[in-house]
Amino acid sequence: MDTVFGRFVHPQILPYYEEVEVDVADGGTRRVAVVTVLAGTAKPYVVRHNDREDVYVRMGSTSRFATREQQARLFASGGLLHAELLPVSGSGFGDFDKARLSDHLVRFAGDETLPNDQTAWEHRLETLGFMAHRPDGPAICTVAGLLLFGRTPRRLLRQAGIRFMAFQGPEKEYQALEDAILDGPLVALFAPTPGGGAKRLEPGLLETLDAHLRPRVSHETADIVDGFRRERRWTYPPEAIREAVLNALIHRDWTRALEVEVVVYGDRLEVTSPGPLPNSMTVDKMLGGQRSPRNPILVDVMRDYGYVDARGMGVRRKIVPLVRQASGRDAVFEATEDLLRVVLPGAGGE
Repeated sequence: MDTVFGRFVHPQILPYYEEVEVDVADGGTRRVAVVTVLAGTAKPYVVRHNDREDVYVRMGSTSRFATREQQARLFASGGLLHAELLPVSGSGFGDFDKARLSDHLVRFAGDETLPNDQTAWEHRLETLGFMAHRPDGPAICTVAGLLLFGRTPRRLLRQAGIRFMAFQGPEKEYQALEDAILDGPLVALFAPTPGGGAKRLEPGLLETLDAHLRPRVSHETADIVDGFRRERRWTYPPEAIREAVLNALIHRDWTRALEVEVVVYGDRLEVTSPGPLPNSMTVDKMLGGQRSPRNPILVDVMRDYGYVDARGMGVRRKIVPLVRQASGRDAVFEATEDLLRVVLPGAGGE
């Protein structure tokens, strides 16, 4: 057993071996050897033989060679592949919103002057991880670059954007109140103001979602507050919704060809992010405050713009307490090998 694990499996795993006595039908006992192997954190593990390294996945009762897509997911889950840096086929500098890029370079990247031609632009964006170098042609957009600053990311990356749905009752029905695919860059377009701040000129993807979501999860009351404005009452805490959607977008597995889903039902709101939790993260660790960003470029840029909490403790500090306070019930976190779903129970009543 030590020879097999030490010579043929890489990276090396350390199994636990024990022998136990079990009762058998004739009244006697039988000694059984038990080999225990814990789930590893250095995925994928390979079988070395015949000068090859093969990756297998378990499918029911059989082991099969992993496909390219399955291998990419395994490498990403082990932290050996950052899918946000993958090049997006068919893309180029012309797919970016140049105004958004200019704002980012000046306000956050520290550039005193902007690049003076496309070659200079491409080189600068390569250093930031927004484009990837090609030896046989012009640079190409990365997943992160296209998501953050692309004009219409879904045109080239089908899993970009958000699918938003709303239903009257507690289940998905044939007749939806709304079913829309939302597209656009994650980052809004800002312009500097004389006081050193910035004014938003165009919405980003999150602001577009808010415009669709707000009428479904809030309403104006008859009460008048400061400035003769009517008070807005929310079925779900807006900060909790924002945190759940942000996490779904920036921590998701971008090797999965599915959109993030935000669905409003009559009694709850669900946010579904494709792919499993990153690395060795679990729901308990997430609720406990551990951080393990799968897409660090997305996290850093969204933090620059103030979308992401600098402490990275949104689940523990926002979703959990705010939902409990608003509804008297706990948010539900469902994690599988295919998705992470956050369920926010409604506050109920008016």
